Amino acid sequence: MRNSMIVRMGGRKDTTTARVTVTLPSDVVQDIDRIEKNRSRFILEAVRHEIQHRRRQELLRSLQHPHPETAELAELGLAEWARQLPPDDGADLVDLQGGMPIRWTPDQGWAEDKM
Repeated sequence: MRNSMIVRMGGRKDTTTARVTVTLPSDVVQDIDRIEKNRSRFILEAVRHEIQHRRRQELLRSLQHPHPETAELAELGLAEWARQLPPDDGADLVDLQGGMPIRWTPDQGWAEDKM
């Protein structure tokens, strides 16, 4: 037997909310009720946690298998790329002296450039 519940997504004052219906097995609902009095808050936290987890996974995948244009940019180097920008295209926004030099290698991915 399935149990339906209405979940109010949101919880922060600066966000709008939307009402969604989530159908869960009754044993899962019972487990939620044992842990948390506010089902909506529990599900909201779980969903946010899962979204954050998936974003991290996607970032890792992207770092391990970068888009071909990103690999080309890495091969050129940031300084070369910045030199190719038109003078009024915000090249002054790039601080070439800041941060740590890094280099892309297919076998390691992004790593510190120890030149």
